[in-house]
Amino acid sequence: MFPTEVETVLRRLEAAGYEAYVVGGCVRDQLLGKQPGDYDITTSARPEQVMALFDGFCIPTGVQHGTVTVRQSGRSFEVTTFRTEGDYEDGRHPSAVSFSNQLAEDLKRRDFTVNAMAMDVEGRLTDLFGGQEDLRRGILRCVGDPGQRFAEDALRILRALRFSAVLGFSVEPATDRALRKNRTGLRRIAAERIREEMTKLLCGANAAEVLLTWPEVWGVFLPEVLPCVGFDQCNRYHCYDVWEHTVRAVAAAPCVPEVRWTMLLHDLAKPVVFTKDEQGNGHFYGHAQRSAAMAREILRRLRFDRRSAQRIEQLVLWHDRQLQPTEKSVARALRLLGEEPLRQLFAVKRADNLAQPLELRPRQQEITELEEVLETLLAREQCFTLRQLAVNGRDLMEEGLQGPALGQMLQELLSAVVDGDVANDREILLRWVRERMAQTAP
Repeated sequence: MFPTEVETVLRRLEAAGYEAYVVGGCVRDQLLGKQPGDYDITTSARPEQVMALFDGFCIPTGVQHGTVTVRQSGRSFEVTTFRTEGDYEDGRHPSAVSFSNQLAEDLKRRDFTVNAMAMDVEGRLTDLFGGQEDLRRGILRCVGDPGQRFAEDALRILRALRFSAVLGFSVEPATDRALRKNRTGLRRIAAERIREEMTKLLCGANAAEVLLTWPEVWGVFLPEVLPCVGFDQCNRYHCYDVWEHTVRAVAAAPCVPEVRWTMLLHDLAKPVVFTKDEQGNGHFYGHAQRSAAMAREILRRLRFDRRSAQRIEQLVLWHDRQLQPTEKSVARALRLLGEEPLRQLFAVKRADNLAQPLELRPRQQEITELEEVLETLLAREQCFTLRQLAVNGRDLMEEGLQGPALGQMLQELLSAVVDGDVANDREILLRWVRERMAQTAP
């Protein structure tokens, strides 16, 4: 039932006279027929007793909160003592933690019924709050009073919506009302935690419905989305308002975090730049550039790593740029973006188009043609980076170039090769350089 390493930890604790259970998400996933990603273990043993029992294979990762990490056969498992918690004075962490001898005390402090179940090494389930029935019905429900649960820790609001997006579960009415009422508590949550939960949510199979249902929640930490909600695009090429188009584009994108975040942010500036012509048709001139600037601020605010932030901003900037299915056009994009970002851009364009009216769907074929041209260029080992040039900086130094002029010449060479104006041959390139130098000589 459990991996051998998990069973070993449980049985050793039980053999020493302690209660021991796997608990939380791993139980939920197992009951859903899914392979748990990790296993959390709860026990009546105190941290020092666990450390003595697994001497040499134990790390005191959070002893003050009752948690130690046990290593078995190269895997790590968090083992936490049954506990109760004091008031959540900062809206995120309990002011005090007390150890308990009762499993029930530990389970009733947890967030949702589907996460408040425990199972022993023999597979016997402890379910005090109807979690198994809620799993069967596909319902997310808080343990105890939902208002209190969300007031204690507002991150649970995002966790509820993430579970809804990933598992496809509905949120029961009382829990729904409470999360909406307590949503401003998300302002106290660290940006990194919001980013992590939103990334998982965006990659959920049910992300579109969740995004459409709770816009006021996203508006707490992404106020830029609120003007998009219900914003009529006044254009026959856009049958949805800006927010619904955005949500549909998210759902149409592959489950790659950078691509899904791009779709969430790609049209944020449309309400900002919106204009109407004399016929009443809506236009959004420059929206990609403005959306990229807004995305940059959001990504900084949510503390994305530099690489991911730059990639998402770049994709937002390029999402509306026209590319022709010609070798010259694709080669230029390949030079400016690189292979992986260009493939992601094609995915962005495909998702953006799928969120438009049916009569525009033939553009899917255009994207397929772009992808085919890219494959042709790559199979031919077409030059699109400085590393692939038949000359390098040392060659140009020997021709008398140095400093900024050398770097500029390398870029001009690469552009000429990519555009097909000159062959990627060392002697031909050096001759081209000499000619250019002669033309620019004073």
